[in-house]
Amino acid sequence: MRGAAMAGGGTAARVLGRAGQGARAVGWGRPLGPEETLGLLEASVVHREGALLALSKPPGLPILGRPGELSLTLLLPALRRRLGLPAELHVVKAPTRECSGLVLLSSCHRATEQIQQFFTDARRRGRYPATYRAVTVGVPAETEGEIRAGLRWQQQGDTTVVVPVPAPGRRSLARKEVKNTLTRYRVLGAAGGCALLQLQPRTAFPEQLPVHLTLLLCPALGDHQHSSRVGRVLGVPFLLPPEATPTRTQVLDDELLSRLGLSPQQLRRLPLHIHLQQLVLPQGPLRAPPPPPFLRTLRRLGLPEHQEP
Repeated sequence: MRGAAMAGGGTAARVLGRAGQGARAVGWGRPLGPEETLGLLEASVVHREGALLALSKPPGLPILGRPGELSLTLLLPALRRRLGLPAELHVVKAPTRECSGLVLLSSCHRATEQIQQFFTDARRRGRYPATYRAVTVGVPAETEGEIRAGLRWQQQGDTTVVVPVPAPGRRSLARKEVKNTLTRYRVLGAAGGCALLQLQPRTAFPEQLPVHLTLLLCPALGDHQHSSRVGRVLGVPFLLPPEATPTRTQVLDDELLSRLGLSPQQLRRLPLHIHLQQLVLPQGPLRAPPPPPFLRTLRRLGLPEHQEP
């Protein structure tokens, strides 16, 4: 990297240089390197006031990456210098690796603690501080409702996956082997067998939203990890056990591929269409528009582009 993004050089420059060589895709097309990703983050700032900074991250960019992998945390020092901020930034709230959307950053640990406590208190009072948008393959039978499920990690081959637990016992809940989770959903629009959903999680668990959408029999578009759990017979969806459904590229029919303008070879690059659109803070809501690939999908599928939470 060059210029202000790497002012001072040193270890950070060498680490970013190595990470850029193996950076995975953070959009619809080719993988982006550190310089391009940094420029994308700089251009996506949606709020800057006092100790708080909010931006919209692209899908596929992890917050904490593996060794040698490009990540948001790795880019924060360079982003701080580009924006001329005096203090180091740290993450307060962010969507998971595969999701796009609002990332809330802070340069003050006290402000971070206050906001995190605000989120905790809001959930306890039955409020929903985070609002997501999701494009799904399939339309829910009800226009709005709640998805409740126990979730836990389970070993599956050489990896661990998140699986639902239909009736978690008290012991497993007490030992925190299983967590009861809840997501509220509302259908904002539907067309051609796909839907745009508003999702508001009451709880926080890794991969909660894509797993909940499979339980709704409407997996998220671009979900290459959990969508195989939803099978179809004569067009009717049904749920398959996680043990019988290894991870694979999402399967879409030829008509949907044509509407999306994708070839079967391009399908594996299709990003997850779950976007963190709004966070409610003590001073009011923050919003971030969906990324271009998400908006392009809405237009191609005939789904509404402008919906206020």
